[in-house]
Amino acid sequence: MKPYIIKTPGLIKFLLRNWIWSFSKKEKNIYLTFDDGPTPEITEWVLDLLKKFQAKATFFCIGKNVKQHPHIFEKIINNGHSIGNHTYNHLKGSKTDINPYIDDVVLTEMEFEKNSTLNNQNLKLFRPPYGKITLKQGKKIRSLGYKIIMWDVLSADFDTSIPRIQCLNNVIKHTDNGSIIVFHDSIKAAEKVKYVLPKILDYYTMKGYKFKRIAALN
Repeated sequence: MKPYIIKTPGLIKFLLRNWIWSFSKKEKNIYLTFDDGPTPEITEWVLDLLKKFQAKATFFCIGKNVKQHPHIFEKIINNGHSIGNHTYNHLKGSKTDINPYIDDVVLTEMEFEKNSTLNNQNLKLFRPPYGKITLKQGKKIRSLGYKIIMWDVLSADFDTSIPRIQCLNNVIKHTDNGSIIVFHDSIKAAEKVKYVLPKILDYYTMKGYKFKRIAALN
């Protein structure tokens, strides 16, 4: 596993300040995000748990997964969560030319728009798979009206080499007001998510935090 950073440094946030890394620290809000779904083996479990805690979240969905599991995508929306574009084929921007990368983003947007339950929900949230995207790709995506949503805290639930308690500690140690936290509703991450997410929801609820979705951004 290549090295990665759990807490995004302030310098990166400053240098890439056109991208969104976290929200206001003035209020006790946390923004849970889930990448790579919808996945039958885990997404619906996550939705049921969030409902139990009256928590909202944002799901960055892969277009081809939405096509395969439209009923789960619809459930995400009907449960009051936000959705975001995570490309159609989970492309790594740093290894993909700009034109096919943008085509993949647009293809996902078209797949989203097939769902009649969207109403007027803002579809213009984007997160690059692996967090890998070139500056030119980012500029083009923003020109299409998207807000690029990155993160403040990486749970590392995708890392099969670490124990689940470390994944929990990654979140507990680094989360504060306004943090955007990354989880994955994928088969690979399912075991850690099922251990960590209930504890996170319980721990921060007891501390008076609210779990909010990333809503439409101007």
